[in-house]
Amino acid sequence: MTVETADLCPGYAISRVIKGGWQLAGDHGPVEAASAIADMEAFVDAGITAFDCADIYTGVEEMIGTFIADLRRRRGSDISDRVQVHTKLVPDLERLDTLTADEVEAIVDRSLKRLQIERLHLVQFYWWDSRVGSPVRAMEVLRRCQEKGKIAHLGVTNWDVSETAPFLAEGIELVSTQVQYSLLDRRPARTLVPWCADHDIRLLCYGTLAGGFLTENWLGKPDPGFEFENRSLVKYRLIIDEFGPWSTFQALLRLLEQIGNRHGVTLSSVATRWVLQQPQVAAAIVGARYARHLPKTLEVFRFNLDEGDLAEIARFLETAPGPQGPVFALERDRNGRHGRIMKYNLNTRPDDAVLGAANG
Repeated sequence: MTVETADLCPGYAISRVIKGGWQLAGDHGPVEAASAIADMEAFVDAGITAFDCADIYTGVEEMIGTFIADLRRRRGSDISDRVQVHTKLVPDLERLDTLTADEVEAIVDRSLKRLQIERLHLVQFYWWDSRVGSPVRAMEVLRRCQEKGKIAHLGVTNWDVSETAPFLAEGIELVSTQVQYSLLDRRPARTLVPWCADHDIRLLCYGTLAGGFLTENWLGKPDPGFEFENRSLVKYRLIIDEFGPWSTFQALLRLLEQIGNRHGVTLSSVATRWVLQQPQVAAAIVGARYARHLPKTLEVFRFNLDEGDLAEIARFLETAPGPQGPVFALERDRNGRHGRIMKYNLNTRPDDAVLGAANG
């Protein structure tokens, strides 16, 4: 079994499964930090070399940085340099109209310090409200950081065509866009995917397993409602509501189980494989915290969905259109039930000395 790779651009290939970092941040249940850091090595050795994180994922950049430094010390730079770090830059909502160029670059420098590397492989940019301040000017700062050698590649996240196109119009080269994309949520397929095909931008997809809902763990289970301590489960339970009633979701799980049985794999692998076989998709981000999850994660590379499988899934999905509207529009509505669970000001915390002077 070989881990598949995809080119985001000439000279930059990544594993088609990316190890997600959101599940290692707060609000997602208890995390065994030492075990999670130690287990990262198993993913790299297996061929899953790309790691996803963000400046606003509490403690995650530091965890990956600790891992990289330890790996470099024990096994040398030839091994540690295999690790590809995809982070994000997400300025606080309350700072969008006053954020300075120096502060944007300071966030980049802080990520470099946390990750203990000399250059960020990919920075994925997001701006909570394009009507406030200037996201294009902020991205131009990132382009200058790229010219200085602090960033290798630039991408965006959680935007559809109208929000992404202005960056290309200013001559900023984007290699990727990270969006939620799953059997439950096909919003990117409507306009973003064909536009990205025209502009040679690849999709990095999160939510492919809907926070664990698209796994055998939920097959045959009664509707839990919304009483979760895990904020990720609340988020994706809301997506299931957009997809259809709980009974329709259960019917989807049964279909995926049937297809998985034909291939000798789990239904979760079928769900991830479906995303990987969609146009313009370079990789799926899977939130596997520990090495014990690795065998199931690698299962996705053991098979392909054939035309019959895809047709069967397509017929089912016609009965459950899922969330409507542009990518991330529901989540961006701060008055709606999707937006109300979001946290909009996580970038600057009291312990962030690098931004302390600028933020007063």
